[in-house]
Amino acid sequence: MKRKKLVIISHTEHYIEEGIPKGWGPTVHEINYLANHWEEVVHVACLYNEKPPLSSVAYNQSNITYVPIPAYGGNTFFKKMNILFKMPGIIRTVKKNLANATEVQLRVPTAMGLFLLPLFTWIWKRKYIFWVKYAGDWEQERPPRSNGWQRWFLQKKWINFPVTINGFWLNQAPQCFSFENPCLTQLNIKEGAKIADNKKFEPPFVLTFVGRIDHVKGVDRILNALATIPKEKIKEIHIIGDGPNKIMCELQAKNLDLSVQFHGYLDRPSVHHYLAKSHFFMLPSSNEGFPKVIAEAACYGTIPVVSNVSSIKHYLNDENGFVWDLKGKVTYSEVVQSAFETSNEKLLLKANKIQELSELFTFDHYYFHLCNSVLNLKSKK
Repeated sequence: MKRKKLVIISHTEHYIEEGIPKGWGPTVHEINYLANHWEEVVHVACLYNEKPPLSSVAYNQSNITYVPIPAYGGNTFFKKMNILFKMPGIIRTVKKNLANATEVQLRVPTAMGLFLLPLFTWIWKRKYIFWVKYAGDWEQERPPRSNGWQRWFLQKKWINFPVTINGFWLNQAPQCFSFENPCLTQLNIKEGAKIADNKKFEPPFVLTFVGRIDHVKGVDRILNALATIPKEKIKEIHIIGDGPNKIMCELQAKNLDLSVQFHGYLDRPSVHHYLAKSHFFMLPSSNEGFPKVIAEAACYGTIPVVSNVSSIKHYLNDENGFVWDLKGKVTYSEVVQSAFETSNEKLLLKANKIQELSELFTFDHYYFHLCNSVLNLKSKK
């Protein structure tokens, strides 16, 4: 039996193309799945007056309504503060769409969480099930002030609603539930297993990075590491995404005399195509929650060579990948070298282990967990 009305509030980027709203792919795919379990789904999220990137997709369920709120934020202090002028309108839009809701989810950290969290906690009376999804790094030592305040707020005893977080932490508040970020269908798992079973880990290797191209995500670290690897061991490197350091990284890649392809943003099928053909997924990030793309790579038996930040270390280890200790003495270059020097047999074992892990990140697993914890419904797998 379907639930009645789910309202999701987020800062997910949306664009209008030929009259059709399109949003950031990973979030839209998740909402498309959730729409199978509700009669009505409303997504209140930011609208940008720009051409949508290829990573944006349209909703494919007729019971989903996208409700725009103005985009906010930026790189300067004044751009960040413009949310103060947009705040009244955002509050009115959110409040209006809560009518007749049976479930409401607020996704943070985001600047509007600074005023929506207190409203949901103390001001607005709730006749619906309300929960917060905190998608950021739960253990970040020096988070941006906004993120840090929201994380602090959500751990306090006054919180009387569930909070879903990435990872498993000591002294975790009772209202905080550890969740995996869903991104895979059962069909993905089935097809991924076939590809993983036929994958051979013999050089030359194919490598892929997916994400924002900046120092935090570590594309420059990847290129520095590849400069230490014999060229005959590398077939090609695929860099998928965009960001402020793209031009600098393109120049750096030209000096490697390797096949480094910068694809920009791609749609989901194209991303999965490159993940499926790859041997290693590279992500030496210095700040993460838990990137869905690690699970998407794992689905195809693609071995992660990643940093141990936040909840990544709760899922990845020496049995299913190569994990770089960001604060340790070993460099990322040395971890990459170790991966390339590992025998085919050991790499196959790691690939099998990481493919098994991907089943935790299916939409079905997510909904089962959601029903049996956050929503307090008795659901069967």
